[in-house]
Amino acid sequence: MSRRTSRVSELLREEISDLVQRDLKDPRLEGALLSITEVEVSGDLRSAAVFVSHLGTAEERDEALAGLQSAASYLERELRRRLRMRRTPSLTFRFDPSIERGARLASTIADLARDRGPDPES
Repeated sequence: MSRRTSRVSELLREEISDLVQRDLKDPRLEGALLSITEVEVSGDLRSAAVFVSHLGTAEERDEALAGLQSAASYLERELRRRLRMRRTPSLTFRFDPSIERGARLASTIADLARDRGPDPES
């Protein structure tokens, strides 16, 4: 990834996070614990994959992704207005399981530590 695409990716991540948090009023996103974890922009800046982490059930996650995808044209229009880029990428939203995996791993470690009991040397 070039410096240019990585800068654009980070800028898009920040702006999309702000727009989702402040401006989107879709009922599928109400109360959803969403986090925009990463944006991967194509080399020609025509498309961007937006990775979203969601804590909740699979059904809630699918609804939230559908809500985000239906708001994609609004988000693209707002990004065009805010960033004044020559070319605003078309957005595609994808689920990022990394935070969910991390929470599950932390829970497993806590369970193992609890089962093991206190360390006699401490």
